[in-house]
Amino acid sequence: MLTTERKALLLDILGKEGRVVAKEVSQKLGLSEDTIRRDLRELAGEGLLQRVHGGALPASKALGDLPTRRNVSTDDKAEIAKVAAGMIREGQIIFLDGGTTTVSLARALPKALRATVLTHSPDIVTALLDHPAVDVELIGGRIFKHSNVAVGAVAIEAISQIRADLYFMGVTGIHPEHGLTTGDREEAAVKRAICRQAAETIVLASREKLGAVSAYGVVSLHEVDGLVVGSKCPENLLGPLRDLGIHIIDTSA
Repeated sequence: MLTTERKALLLDILGKEGRVVAKEVSQKLGLSEDTIRRDLRELAGEGLLQRVHGGALPASKALGDLPTRRNVSTDDKAEIAKVAAGMIREGQIIFLDGGTTTVSLARALPKALRATVLTHSPDIVTALLDHPAVDVELIGGRIFKHSNVAVGAVAIEAISQIRADLYFMGVTGIHPEHGLTTGDREEAAVKRAICRQAAETIVLASREKLGAVSAYGVVSLHEVDGLVVGSKCPENLLGPLRDLGIHIIDTSA
């Protein structure tokens, strides 16, 4: 079997089964595990999957650049933003993560809402400029341009001095075994810091993130208080999360 044929088969298995187990595939094809692992390594280098111990899992489509991500799961994100905005109460201190879904959430907030929004994302600040009753505080630090958010020691130090009522977290991967993940180590550290300082953390979970894994762990699923998902999200993606006892907030409810 040619290399291109093996890789196509591996991607087909990944799409149908949601994972590739190197040992099982090598036995099925009569090839060495080293050959399969090399193929997986090369596919991971192309951003087509995420290698894990023993094989591979789907790579998150949420790892593209900002212009690309703005056009992914737009209906999902609009539904999620509307439901999440309805969870915010007058006078609360809210932390909004960076990302396209949280920008949609910021825009969905009622214009008359009186609240304080903390963020390390300049995009969130811009989205709230026409909300006169929302006080906005921007966390500083080194800008991670891929997500346009502040990261690093300066950002984490500022976050450590804050107590928020509610944190809306964005991630690139949500997996029942591997938890919540993202594509950058420093960004993951900032998300963990915010989660520690919030009374409640809600993950905004558009469809392309479910069942996917990125390189850096944020927190486990049991360290957050719920996931907001789109109304058309298939049950095969949600079932494993429900089985873990994760609180799923469905926008169709």
